[in-house]
Amino acid sequence: MVATTNGTEYLYECMFLVDSGRYASDHEGVLNELTEMLEKAGGSVEVARPWQDGRLAYEIDGHRKGTHILYLLKMPGSGVSDLNRSVRLSDLVIRHLVIRHSETLYEAMTNALSPDAEIQRSA
Repeated sequence: MVATTNGTEYLYECMFLVDSGRYASDHEGVLNELTEMLEKAGGSVEVARPWQDGRLAYEIDGHRKGTHILYLLKMPGSGVSDLNRSVRLSDLVIRHLVIRHSETLYEAMTNALSPDAEIQRSA
């Protein structure tokens, strides 16, 4: 939980499943549209990363392939319902998941997913 002048923000992980064909043809546009949805819900994005592209285990709304895109962000608790509403109205997102994290886990994930993260291996 992060206290701000606007109230309390929480730390979230948001995973989007989008059409892989649309992502392949316009990845910048897809990322911009998802980021805009999150910002309209009051979120501030810290990490955005394509995660996995491939065949789905089962068909979802006519889609057999999809791309998972992971976001780590700070957002007020009230923003989750706004985000869910935006996603339902969007034709871009096939499925999504929002998870609230503790500060410790969030910081570890943010550090691991940052572009300049160094991979550490145990000896």
